[in-house]
Amino acid sequence: MKMLRIFLTAGMLFAFCGCSLAPLYERPALPVAGSFSGQAGGQQENGTDQKLLQVSEVGWRNVYTDPSLQQLIELALNNNRDLRETILNVEAFRALYRIQRSALWPTVTVEGLGRLQRTIGNEAQNSTSESYSLDIGTTAYELDLYGRVRNLKDQALEQYLAQQETRKSATISLIAEVVKAYLSWLTDRELLQISEETRQVEAESYALVRQRVGAGIATELDLAQAKTSLETVKANLALYRRQVAQDLHFLTLLAGSSLPESLLSRAGSLHDLAPIEITPPTLSSAILLERPDIMAAEHVLIGANANIGAARAAFFPTVSLTADAGVISSDLGKLFNRGSGAWLFAPSISLPIFTAGRLKAELDVAKIEKEISIVRYEKTIQTAFTEVSDALVANETYLDQLVAQRANLKANEDYFALAKDRYQQGVDSFLVLLDAQRSLYSSKQNYLNLKLAQLANQADLYKVFGGGWQERTNR
Repeated sequence: MKMLRIFLTAGMLFAFCGCSLAPLYERPALPVAGSFSGQAGGQQENGTDQKLLQVSEVGWRNVYTDPSLQQLIELALNNNRDLRETILNVEAFRALYRIQRSALWPTVTVEGLGRLQRTIGNEAQNSTSESYSLDIGTTAYELDLYGRVRNLKDQALEQYLAQQETRKSATISLIAEVVKAYLSWLTDRELLQISEETRQVEAESYALVRQRVGAGIATELDLAQAKTSLETVKANLALYRRQVAQDLHFLTLLAGSSLPESLLSRAGSLHDLAPIEITPPTLSSAILLERPDIMAAEHVLIGANANIGAARAAFFPTVSLTADAGVISSDLGKLFNRGSGAWLFAPSISLPIFTAGRLKAELDVAKIEKEISIVRYEKTIQTAFTEVSDALVANETYLDQLVAQRANLKANEDYFALAKDRYQQGVDSFLVLLDAQRSLYSSKQNYLNLKLAQLANQADLYKVFGGGWQERTNR
């Protein structure tokens, strides 16, 4: 037993003191401009850049304060099946990492054996023999002299960490999808209400024109135009009823469960939602390194770097250790008596001499996989840079567009009121009133759709900065 402890201790010391043949990891340079504003340099005055680096730390409850929306997000985080699958994948990679990590330690087993054997010959030669043994030891434990096992363990760890970041990214994406689906539902619901109000106005106009036709004041052409306008609004009513129902179906899918009636009944208006204030004048592209998808890509890259070390170690001798110690006796009662001890120590070494180029090809594959990981890492950064740039530009221009669209809506309201009054007085034809009605209806639709686009872009802006995977701000 003492000898076994010495051997196992020596083996573990070899395992943890071995060298590593993995190349030194260096993070690739950012393959994008230094800032989103086009200005040189990444550090801003008065700590602006440091402040913006904390966008990813802002919790979604601190950003989305609408109670109904918060309840929807909470339902989705608890029940969405895609997110559940991602979480289970994280647990699976964690288990795989633990399996690979266990290879650093020898597997020690205890085995007890009892044997009773009778040899049958002629009557005078029949005999019965007994043997009993109890052993503890390890079999084919690899001494990690060149870091192969540790590099494989590091690769498994990086894959696990990449899955953790992927889970964060999936959480952020899910929250953004819920927010935009909720916004779409609110918008379509308001468009349905506007269409219903417009239908009533169009129906009243149609009835009025029909009366004027009967009185000889209006023409059949006016009546046909009024009918066309009324039927167009009726078609839009059917469209928005369908979209409202489909929006709810999509929200239910994202939430992973049925939506409570209380949640739907207390939902407010699209105009009640507070905008997200993320409008930096300049911004260093270094903040992209805080995004979970980029961090996941870097973990994969680090793992590929470690795999090169494992491939290099395969060129060197592999030293394995088999050790065993125990007791053996032909009498069970004397199994632990003095003199019944036995031990085995069997180290082995294996050196590749000829592999027909297999080891070199495996090393080449490991190096190529690292290069592929670099390309994917850089592509992830470039994609993120484009997403942030697009969202920032949209955020700057949507406000001006909304101001202009709001003014357009007010002008169309005045136009409709004036056209209606002039038509009733017989100053203008019904064609002018019809044009005013259509312009007002279209302006209301455009304003709501633009408002939806602005709020959805703000949700995307929060998402592309890497914010939203935490529930609350840790401050």
